[in-house]
Amino acid sequence: MADDPHFETRAIHIGQAADEATGATIVPVYQTATFTQDAIGENRGYEYSRSGNPTRDALEAALASLEGGRFALAYGSGMAAIHGVMQLLSAGDHVVVCDDLYGGSYRLFTKVMPGFGVRFSFVDATRLDEIERAIEPATVMLWIESPTNPMLRMIDIAACGEIARRKQLKLVVDNTFATPYLQNPLELGAHVIVHSTTKYIGGHSDVIGGAIVVDDEATAAKLSFTRNATGGVPGPWDAWLTLRGAKTLALRMRAHEANAQQVAEFLRERPEVERVHYPGFPDHPGFELARRQMRGFGGMVTLDLAGGAPAAKRFAESTRYFSLAESLGGVESLIGYPWTMSHGAFEPEVKRSKGITEATVRLSVGIEHADDLCSDLTRALERAVSAR
Repeated sequence: MADDPHFETRAIHIGQAADEATGATIVPVYQTATFTQDAIGENRGYEYSRSGNPTRDALEAALASLEGGRFALAYGSGMAAIHGVMQLLSAGDHVVVCDDLYGGSYRLFTKVMPGFGVRFSFVDATRLDEIERAIEPATVMLWIESPTNPMLRMIDIAACGEIARRKQLKLVVDNTFATPYLQNPLELGAHVIVHSTTKYIGGHSDVIGGAIVVDDEATAAKLSFTRNATGGVPGPWDAWLTLRGAKTLALRMRAHEANAQQVAEFLRERPEVERVHYPGFPDHPGFELARRQMRGFGGMVTLDLAGGAPAAKRFAESTRYFSLAESLGGVESLIGYPWTMSHGAFEPEVKRSKGITEATVRLSVGIEHADDLCSDLTRALERAVSAR
């Protein structure tokens, strides 16, 4: 193997050598809760699958390599991984958070963590001055997404990394939308990366999972200790499915992005659509930033329907190939209504302040043929209008 293999090669080979016991080419599913020890205090590297499992180890080695980090920790869900990052905090700590973010993160930050004495301030992180103003003596962490969910705003990771360096903060980037194929935040100054591997990394909507990737050994050790203490690990079968999905991430992301670009351009020409949010448009406010810090524009498209809430709901309920469903990042296309689905945890006034309205629809563009997807959206738009 080359000293510095490409992404596609690492996705298939890192952490995935042939099994020493049998020669199996594919990493086995070590479907065991415990491991027989040779003697008291003597084992073969594993004792109990909550603390360590060979299948999970293979997944973690692959994810660390894909993100360019030294350490990765797999979790039982994306939210378990996000909560794992929260376990780096203590009572009295303060976190500055981008205000356009996943609804599950917002729910955790506003409804759960304050009970443990952790405070959060939400800011428009596309404006670096707002980040600076929100930092106080108790601030220890800056949390961002880029592109953001669901409005696909771009946040300057390198600039946030510089702020974090000056203020001695941990910069955390939720990289779920971009994936490690399109963006590597550690290279831009981030300290912690979090993923819902349920989405693009798993890629087939058949497994729930999460991951954290870091470069710092002390941070990795603390995360590993708290994960073992709290137990938020994936089972070996879930780890195996996620690892299998990661092998084709590069291929799928190229297809997702090509389809998303075509769908976004198509929607922009439709009279039923008031606005299309996609960072691949040259007039998108974050277009140049996306070109600098990403290697593509991703597979997510958000739009606002001209007919308001009634049209948006009819549109979301009228597609054939876009399944009306929670989640994103699978090979199949999904359509969601953020107002009540992915961002239902936000108060109405908060949603509106972020640009999410009752007319907003989010598309996770899959890898079907783009012409079929556009035909499907055409029929749905016509139905939405004809029912008015």
